[in-house]
Amino acid sequence: MIIFGTKGYIYQLAILTLVCGHCGNPSAHTLRKRVTKFTLFFVPLFPFSTKYSTQCTFCGAEQQISSE
Repeated sequence: MIIFGTKGYIYQLAILTLVCGHCGNPSAHTLRKRVTKFTLFFVPLFPFSTKYSTQCTFCGAEQQISSE
């Protein structure tokens, strides 16, 4: 029997002070990198999905951004 699947990892890259596009308040935003890795027998082998996002610490709104 072969056991395989995926596992997600979230890395906090930076904290930026920006004006939120949702609530309009100047507040801290966390820049996060979300990586999904393929696992075989519970060992992460290689990443197959990487997404970046910012989240407002005032209202909690999350916005997807490009890798650039």
